[in-house]
Amino acid sequence: MPDLTSIELERYRRQIMLPGFGEEAQQRLKNFTVLVTGVGGLGGTAALYLAVARIGRLILLRGGELRLDDMNRQVLMTDDWVGKPRVFKAKETLAAAINPDVEIDAICEYVAPDNVDALVQQADVVLDCAHNFVGRDLLNAACVQWGKPMIEAAMNDMEAYLTTMVPGLTPCLSCIFPEKPDWDKRGFGVLGAVSGTLACLTALEAIKLITGLGTPLLSQLLTMGLSRAEFAKRRPYHDPNCPVCGSKSHRLADVGAKYSTVH
Repeated sequence: MPDLTSIELERYRRQIMLPGFGEEAQQRLKNFTVLVTGVGGLGGTAALYLAVARIGRLILLRGGELRLDDMNRQVLMTDDWVGKPRVFKAKETLAAAINPDVEIDAICEYVAPDNVDALVQQADVVLDCAHNFVGRDLLNAACVQWGKPMIEAAMNDMEAYLTTMVPGLTPCLSCIFPEKPDWDKRGFGVLGAVSGTLACLTALEAIKLITGLGTPLLSQLLTMGLSRAEFAKRRPYHDPNCPVCGSKSHRLADVGAKYSTVH
């Protein structure tokens, strides 16, 4: 990516002012590509905050059409789009109304065995906001395979969790959840403010990881009980015999070292 322009320096001046951020961090954001899966109340809102921060490129991945019962939380959508593929509206809103400088690819597909490797290889960071553990496990395995950091975010009713996973440095998703929950994507209620809260924290994790600002949730699982405003950090087990990351830990040591020295 070219250097920051005078217009960009003015547009992002308030975040460039942050201690520990500066023009170098802003340039890093501009140079990075983030893959966002499950572009709904969680992934779509996280994509919005990455766009306003001036990420370089967003790859938005989500199959299916917008439903009327999506409208209580999906801030990139409009009522006239119900019944149409949501990911294209997400791109339109971000590119036309939020930040036209961000390069955006919209792909109307779900995470699948035949697309996951190509998608992950294009990205520098992956946001895992998929709606079930089938997609999440595919993303996790591909991120380990290709040495790409993955920010894992999920919610259920008023509960949520968040962690940042770096191959070779932290536990992977299969270390944390060796037994997979059986999620029904429409089987729980959701408030837009809950998915929005988690989305903001997810976008912030990506920004911290990319720029070196602050301390990401490396080897820490943040759990949130938002009905009671209860937050806790837990240290998940890094399984040396994990079937996904255990045999690759030596090969991925350089990836982990890169992020451990930044933070």
